[in-house]
Amino acid sequence: MSIVSLARFQFAMTTVFHFFFVPFSIGTALAVAIMETTYVVTKKKEYLRMAKFWGNIFLLTFAVGVVTGIIQEFQFGMNWSDYSRFMGDIFGAPLAIEALLAFFMESTFLGLWMFTWEKVGPKLHVTFIWLVTFASVISALWILTANSFMQHPTGYTIKNGHAVMTSFSALLKNPQLWYEFGHVISGTIVTGGIIIAGLAAFQLLSKTAKETHFYRKSLRLGLLLALIGSVLVIFAGDQQMKYLINEQPMKFAATEGLYNTSGKHASWAVIDWSNEKEHKNDFSLDIPDMLSILAYGRTSGAVKGMNEINAQLEKKYGKQNNYYPPVNTLFWSFRIMAGFGVLMLLVSALGLFLTRKKKPILYEHRWMLWIVGLCTFAPFLANTAGWLVTELGRYPWTVYGLFTIPESVSPNVSVGSLLTSNIVYFLLFTFLAATMISLVRVVLKKGPGYDEQQAEKDRRADKVDPFDKEAFE
Repeated sequence: MSIVSLARFQFAMTTVFHFFFVPFSIGTALAVAIMETTYVVTKKKEYLRMAKFWGNIFLLTFAVGVVTGIIQEFQFGMNWSDYSRFMGDIFGAPLAIEALLAFFMESTFLGLWMFTWEKVGPKLHVTFIWLVTFASVISALWILTANSFMQHPTGYTIKNGHAVMTSFSALLKNPQLWYEFGHVISGTIVTGGIIIAGLAAFQLLSKTAKETHFYRKSLRLGLLLALIGSVLVIFAGDQQMKYLINEQPMKFAATEGLYNTSGKHASWAVIDWSNEKEHKNDFSLDIPDMLSILAYGRTSGAVKGMNEINAQLEKKYGKQNNYYPPVNTLFWSFRIMAGFGVLMLLVSALGLFLTRKKKPILYEHRWMLWIVGLCTFAPFLANTAGWLVTELGRYPWTVYGLFTIPESVSPNVSVGSLLTSNIVYFLLFTFLAATMISLVRVVLKKGPGYDEQQAEKDRRADKVDPFDKEAFE
């Protein structure tokens, strides 16, 4: 166990766990905003009940997401101080705006939304949750602005061994940013929708759950959001991968397991296993012409292989680095991401069809509900796999073409300190995950009527005279 490998593992662990909650939080906030807006427009109380109930789930994701985000930022100074020094001038502006503007706005209006249900009008109250949703999206934009610079540096100069910003607008005009942003935000829509649908399906499977009409409505709304998000995320992901053909050709070639430059008609590997030491494929099951179609939209078009790209990188940056990323991890991560994306598209489309008013047969078959319920976990797997492709694909760089991973690690950390902090973080994340799951189960077990019962008890308590003898009985 080396310092570099332990620091990388810790960064991966903290980032993956944090990214569980980012799309979950943004997606559920959007869903809750739509529910409450529907109530304001239609005056149907069932949508208000939906907003309050699923809003409780959203609040849990927000709380845990904040904790994991703090831990993630803490480790930049702890394990990656040389990286922080190199990137400080670039990272400073977008991260400061994210913290001081977007997160401030998000937390402020979230507090107003939580505590003003009975104190302000419906139109003003729904405005609060839309502002929370908008702020969370803007927060993601600023984080992705910083990440996009790491993928495609722009608007900078190097002074005294540090990257110095020369144009803030160049950071925002970075094409990498908008491909990432579209992909991530559309992914949040899928995540929020499919989780609501999945949890509603589990409730319909429960023999003790009441208010089946409420959960059926929630399931259909979740599936509709998931369908819209799935179409958007597949389009955004396709555009992003096509952009990588020229921008990060090594990443693209690795996701396809392509070592040697293809011919005019490039085949697409359905299954592949690479010999990463000898830089060749041990086994591959290919579909002729398919990679050309996916990459260029036509049956002809060559794609550069990793061996040719590696030679170009060695010529440009020197032979002191290994420019081959972890090919098998990238190949299968990409297929897991794409596979679950297609799965969620099919489940949401078929689920909506099978729950239509004329013939809602999905509710009559437990195995169908189980499929929808188990899809609750699909966006977590897809989002994690997508993150692995994005971050591991630029190996060996932390900042593409400028700064390598070994150069980024703090010079004063030790194997012992990293091993200890890894264990502590792992135990902490396990505790947070268990707490999150248990609290979500508590909310689901209480059901949508619990808040109404509590509100009625509070109203009755307010009417009781504390000096009336009946108050002591």
